[in-house]
Amino acid sequence: MTEPAPQTRTPTGKRAFLIVIDSVGIGGATDADQFFNGDVPDTGANTLGHIAQACAAGEAEEGRSGPLQIPTLNAMGAGAAMTLATGLDLNWPAPTGAFAAANEVSMGKDTPSGHWELAGVPVPWDWTTFPDTQPAFPQHVTDRICALAGTQGILANSHASGTQVIDDFGEEHIRTGWPICYTSVDSVLQIAAHEEHFGLDRLLQLCKDLAPMLHEMKVGRVIARPFLGEPGAFQRTQNRKDYAIAPPSPTLCDWVHDAGRAVQAIGKIGDIFSMRGIDEVRKGSDEALMGHLSDLIDAAPDGGLVFANFVEFDSQYGHRRDVSGYARHLEWFDAALGALLPKLRDGDLLCVTADHGNDPTWIGGDHTRERVPVLIHGIGPRDLGQVAFVDVGASIADYLGVPSQGTGKSFL
Repeated sequence: MTEPAPQTRTPTGKRAFLIVIDSVGIGGATDADQFFNGDVPDTGANTLGHIAQACAAGEAEEGRSGPLQIPTLNAMGAGAAMTLATGLDLNWPAPTGAFAAANEVSMGKDTPSGHWELAGVPVPWDWTTFPDTQPAFPQHVTDRICALAGTQGILANSHASGTQVIDDFGEEHIRTGWPICYTSVDSVLQIAAHEEHFGLDRLLQLCKDLAPMLHEMKVGRVIARPFLGEPGAFQRTQNRKDYAIAPPSPTLCDWVHDAGRAVQAIGKIGDIFSMRGIDEVRKGSDEALMGHLSDLIDAAPDGGLVFANFVEFDSQYGHRRDVSGYARHLEWFDAALGALLPKLRDGDLLCVTADHGNDPTWIGGDHTRERVPVLIHGIGPRDLGQVAFVDVGASIADYLGVPSQGTGKSFL
């Protein structure tokens, strides 16, 4: 007897837009004392709050001036969510949208942990990280990279800043052909190589072939970091690609896709979820991604999910501890989002959240363990209180009328 074909649900007319503004935490994580930058615990870190305070104090004046201007996010409840998380009240106006503060349980303050848990799946294992030593990588990992790259060695082999490491080793990389390999406190191995001298396709193939061994070690991502230019003027390109370990169980993307709905990804979402449950990916700079989001607000089909990540808050400003730059990017995003909200249809839900913190006023250069805002346009003003990351995925599934397979509870 043949099994009946799985039934697909008829689209409801509702659409969901889940937007992660990467690293825009709001402080107050219950376990921040267990996470560190160097030997300093993340207790007291507050990405959005400290940026706002720096702006108000005239300490973020490069390329902008005065208090932080984010009226769209404030109307959606950013300030109110921060007060929920930490008690900090910056006297921002009362919200007209629904808001919450979300706490994470996965034992990592990294991209996969945050995104998977927002999509309903906490990480069930401890990530493998590499020590802040020279060399950072065990010999069998180095040997594997050399075998795949066809080189006699690798460069850097340490914890490093992604921009500084190409300045330090780019010229030697061009001369020797050896890949530049580095890591951070996150569970990641990054490989930088010159698109012309080493070859973009060769770099991508190297990372793809290396990833299965690293994933078996529970290293979350192997990241290709291509760059161009000459010594003294190297620049990373937009051709970054993350080879991420697959989620351990079906996520929101799978739930929606398996219900016969469209799942469209913007930014690095496809990489983070190993393309599982995703029909289409659109990439580019954050400015280009905002254009993609605008296009999909116009064209995304009924019943579907658009899942976006805007990474430059984190990659360009948080890790570099650039308070002014982070504030400028918040103000740019706020104005662009404000222009898009009137384009939404009746029945659309738009949720803005984050995956972790990266307080640019904090010591060190790594992520900070924080709660994140959950700001929702489309259901009216509502204080949703303290929620879990997994509740975000459950709520979006509930809104779209698809079964949730996770442990989260809908707050709608």
